[in-house]
Amino acid sequence: MAIDASLLSRITQTPGQCGGRPCIRGLRIRVSDILEMLACDVSPEEILADFPDLEPDDIRACLLFAARRATFPQVAA
Repeated sequence: MAIDASLLSRITQTPGQCGGRPCIRGLRIRVSDILEMLACDVSPEEILADFPDLEPDDIRACLLFAARRATFPQVAA
């Protein structure tokens, strides 16, 4: 799981930057923006072309971040 930690370290949250929302490597590119583009069928290649500061691992980090946020522990009743 060292790869997961390495990817997740690319996601930063800084008060006062983008309203404290998760961003990529301190850039003003929000995780939610990348996820929305992917959901709208924009390819990772197109995203990387439009945002030259991004790297392929940044997109993977966004996906992993979202997957981790969507996982909720289940408690048996």
